[in-house]
Formats: sequence, C-alpha cells, structure tokens
Amino acid sequence: MDTPRTGSASAMHQAPAHPEEAILQVLRAGERFLVCSHSRPDGDAVGSILAMGMLLQQMGKHADLVTADRIPAIYRSLPQADSIRTALRVHGPYDAAILLECDGFGRTRLRGLDAFFVINIDHHASGRAWADLNWIDRDASSVGELVYRLVKAAGATVTPEMATCLYTTVLTDTGGFCYGSTRASTFALAKELVEAGANPIRVAQDVYFSATTSKMLLLGAALGNLHREGRLAWLWVSHQDMVRTCAAEEDCEGIVNYAVSIAGIEAAAFLRELPEQRIRLSLRSKGKVNVAAIAENLGGGGHENAAGCTLEGPLSRALEEILAQLRPSVPGLAVESG
Repeated sequence: MDTPRTGSASAMHQAPAHPEEAILQVLRAGERFLVCSHSRPDGDAVGSILAMGMLLQQMGKHADLVTADRIPAIYRSLPQADSIRTALRVHGPYDAAILLECDGFGRTRLRGLDAFFVINIDHHASGRAWADLNWIDRDASSVGELVYRLVKAAGATVTPEMATCLYTTVLTDTGGFCYGSTRASTFALAKELVEAGANPIRVAQDVYFSATTSKMLLLGAALGNLHREGRLAWLWVSHQDMVRTCAAEEDCEGIVNYAVSIAGIEAAAFLRELPEQRIRLSLRSKGKVNVAAIAENLGGGGHENAAGCTLEGPLSRALEEILAQLRPSVPGLAVESG
C-alpha cells in the first residue's frame, strides 16, 4: 500500500473538518480532472465514476474517466458508460485526480497518478488517509452515497441519468440491501434517487438478470467444488474451468454469494485460480465475521461483510491459508465441526 503523501498540500488537507466543502474548493478552482477507481470495477466504482463525471460536467469542468480494466457488461447500459476509457497509464495535465474507493495507487493499477494532487473518497472499513485530500466515511452504504452528498453540497441537479448511476452504487454495494451497511438512511437515499428518475426495476434487472451463458457454466463448475464445514463454506474455480467455460473475469463476480446464501452459513470464500499461479479471493459474511479484517491481514481490504485480496498459489496452499484465518473467526465452528 502507498504511504501517506507529504508536502504542504498534504499537510493542509489531511483531515478537513468539512470534506465536502474542501473537495468542492479544489473542483471550483480547477478546470481539468481525472476520475478513476479500483481495477476490476464493480457497480459502486462504475456508478460513482459516472456520477462524478456528470457533476464535473454540470460545474463546467473537463473530466477524463479512466479505469485499468474494462467495464463489466452488466454496467455498460448505464448512462454515459461509454465515456469511461481503459488505460494503464494516465497523462495530464490535471488539476486533481479523484480516486474513488482506493486505499492507494496500487488499487487502481494505473501508472502516472503520483504526478497529480490526489483526492481520496472512500467508505471501506480498510480506507485510510493516504492522499493529499481525504474523505473517508465508513458508515456510508457506498462511495456513491458520498458522491451524492457532494452533488447536493455543490447545489447541482441530480438528473435521471445521475440518479440511475447512483442507485446502481447503492443497490450493488449493499448486496441488494442485504449487507450490514444497510440502514434506514440507505432506503431514504434510494427513495430520493428513484424520485429523481432512477428506475429501480430496470437497474435490478440489468444487474441481477443479465448473466451470460459463460457465467452460468462457471457457476456450475464452482458449485461442483462447494464445501461446507459447520458455519463456513467455500468454493473455487481453476484456470482450466475459466478456459473451458469461456468465462471472463467479470463472470466471477457474485459467485461467492451462492455460498454465503446457504442456511446456517456465517462466512464464505470463493477462490479463483489465475494463470500466473496466484489466487484471487472473495470473502462474504452475514455479519458475525469481519471479513475486512481478515482480508487486511492478507494484504487486501474491503467491508466488514464483503472483502477480498490476492494470495500466492497454488490453489491448495491458498485454500489452507484462508481457512486457517477463517476458522477461528466463525462462531461455533469448532463445536459444529468437531
């Protein structure tokens, strides 16, 4: 992870009392901005990037929206989704780079970001003040919720297009309003976004009812590797499974939820074997296990109910490593599996 940046700008903006206004001061003073999020963007990342871009457009600013990986197919129907370009290096000049839900430059997989003034907006449990200007609210349901607050603070209009993008962030990052970050205020925000023009049925259908055939075949392979031990479940796919089913990386999204959805399960893990003998790990919890803390111990991060990291292979070694971390954390596991 990146160490906190130093210098006069960093010292000035490390912990502003009113982060929305501090960020708006930078946006109002500048003209050109870069907006990006973590690699392998999910619904919160995509929706937040697009909504931030729309805010900057309303403010009369130029915004470049960039991610290191392509946008998953289920989010490509979002308004202005084609304005997000993929790259591995960014070039200025920019008055600031706005990084959404990243705990450092490494999470973006973009080179060249360290040349700019960096605004860090995050809501992950593993979020930290590492940039020049930091806004971290771990109680927010999604980083899209923070973008929404910024839009309101700026006095900008929440258009139907923006509302659609922001509703997507709330829906996906709460796991369809299932995760522990879901509160009364979450439903109040969803109501405001629907009233502003978001179509909740259309968004939900695009997200949950548009799976590819390759994803369903990959899911079958994963479920064939499903194991349960008391209140803990895990499943995996090999690189050969990915090749055989013609699956893309985005087809892995959400597979871990099938394991955690089992009655009586408190925590679940999904492992995907990468070609270079590394293992990508996704963790989920129903609330009694803080999977963000476990992921942080392994060099990753996330939310208390949803987190992830990358482990060294082979698959058998990575599975042993994550089970050793999970078993002591799952309540009643020793009793049930003994």
